[in-house]
Amino acid sequence: MATIQDCIADATQRLRAAGSETARLDAELLLGWAVNVDRTALIAHRDAPVGADAQARFEAAVTRRAAGEPVAYIRGIKEFFGLAFAVDARALIPRPETEALVDLAVGEVMSRLAARPGEAGGGPGAGGDPIRIADIGTGSGAIAVALAVALRNRRVVMGRNVTIAATEVSPEALDLARENAVGHAAADGMRFIEADLFPPVLPDNGAPFDILLANLPYVQSDAIAGLPIATSFEPRLALDGGPDGLDVIRAVAERLPDVLTDDGVALFEIGADQGASGPAAVGAVLPGWRTSVEPDLARLPRVLRVERP
Repeated sequence: MATIQDCIADATQRLRAAGSETARLDAELLLGWAVNVDRTALIAHRDAPVGADAQARFEAAVTRRAAGEPVAYIRGIKEFFGLAFAVDARALIPRPETEALVDLAVGEVMSRLAARPGEAGGGPGAGGDPIRIADIGTGSGAIAVALAVALRNRRVVMGRNVTIAATEVSPEALDLARENAVGHAAADGMRFIEADLFPPVLPDNGAPFDILLANLPYVQSDAIAGLPIATSFEPRLALDGGPDGLDVIRAVAERLPDVLTDDGVALFEIGADQGASGPAAVGAVLPGWRTSVEPDLARLPRVLRVERP
């Protein structure tokens, strides 16, 4: 019977030959999934035998990965912001760089709540109307759910202190987002709305948003063919941002005067090569509006901040 070490070694060699740049990591993640233990346990028990059923499951997973399918889709799970999200072909796989967007959103919410009068038993800054947040193009719901959980951990009462409206054009992706919200007990204060960017009428009788978050398609159309093969398994709709990658961001920017409060802020994820073109595109749509770019953990341009003059 093959051991854990044997299975990882064989799969690593096979995946490396298939072109994976993370062959050993892929092998460890897939074997951990097949035997239902984490990577730490695999390393600690590398001489343990792998049962026939688990080995068959693992080999089938390796075959799928060798064909280019993302590890996250095979496992059905992707870790993001310290949480495990259900993922499948209904939506884009959450990327680590998107955590920068959530970090900024948490900071923005907490600073706004800190400026409000408190209310006994109501959490930090409970006085006044809730802070209204929009997550445009929510996909798997990773941004909205991670934000809700992070705020809850800071004693923010969802629904009372903060509400989140998550929009998505794909009904299948919206179902996945709902599943993730329920799975993390984060559905309180959250609405899921099927819409192409914005619904005809905003929630709360058309009230504008204080904070708008958007991880929209920003890959240039002619660059998609050159992306890693794993991205071919993801919805093209979630990747293709038009000729310069900024078409969808422009479309949302055009609506900001109508959907943001006077002191509202919009935070867009952008590509690492869009640190100059992103602000320029928004500036052409919204002359005079303030823009700035925040880096991700790799110090690459990642989040475009947009505010009124």
